[in-house]
Amino acid sequence: MQTVKVVGLMTGLTVILVGFGQYFGGSNGAVLFLVIAAVMNFGMYWFSDRAVLAMYKARVLGPQDAPDLYRMVDRLRQEAGLPMPTVALAPSEQPNAFATGRNAKHAVVCVTAGILRLLPPRELEGVIAHELAHIKHRHMLVGTVAATMAGAIANIASIAKWGMIFGGLGGRDNRDQNPLALLIMVIVAPIAAMIVQMAISRQNEYQADATAARLTRDPGGLASALQHIEGYAHRIPMDVNPAAAQLAIINPLAGRRGIALAGLFSTHPSTEERVARLRQIQL
Repeated sequence: MQTVKVVGLMTGLTVILVGFGQYFGGSNGAVLFLVIAAVMNFGMYWFSDRAVLAMYKARVLGPQDAPDLYRMVDRLRQEAGLPMPTVALAPSEQPNAFATGRNAKHAVVCVTAGILRLLPPRELEGVIAHELAHIKHRHMLVGTVAATMAGAIANIASIAKWGMIFGGLGGRDNRDQNPLALLIMVIVAPIAAMIVQMAISRQNEYQADATAARLTRDPGGLASALQHIEGYAHRIPMDVNPAAAQLAIINPLAGRRGIALAGLFSTHPSTEERVARLRQIQL
């Protein structure tokens, strides 16, 4: 099922890019953007984890850099029956974490500096188990591809916006360009990308929460972590590309002001609902 979703996302990106090229450059533009789509699809599969780490300004850690964290990840990944993932650290002071990578053998678990400083070991263990659960259920490839795809669509919309402002991109005669079509490209395309992220991630979070509770045998630890991270997210801002926000365990942009549609396009179920489900788990 995850493979089908990835193929669907890549096909969707190809259609959007070819349509963009056709609109602004005719048949030659369509061919050019088909080639661009092929390159981007290849890159999304093989290198999207690196792109996501770059969005979070994260660096890879070795066992000597954070021995306690490394031992915790190693112990929990053995409990989950997974190979050891790469461990990374993002410099943000907001407590948060995410998993990325194309498969379990090329997975990354990334935590922020803030989560290591502000969460007690019991809660951090629940968070790490949640991210390993995403790896176990193969959620992270779809999420990572969706993040890079959303970023790409946002860039395309930005190009369209500036092209409209400065009189077109030179492909068609400006008199033939439909302003409504341009408006759709500029506004609807990024919204569509966010809807894709929202659709694929909400149930994944519930599944990862339940698996993490079983791995740690402590659903209360993760429930408490979610509540604390939610509170910190509203008080401590994070500078991250919104396209990558849906990968984090709690929306890192929850406290950002000035985003009118932030609630509508939230990629996470409510923390209250997640906590309630965790409290109901009997081990």
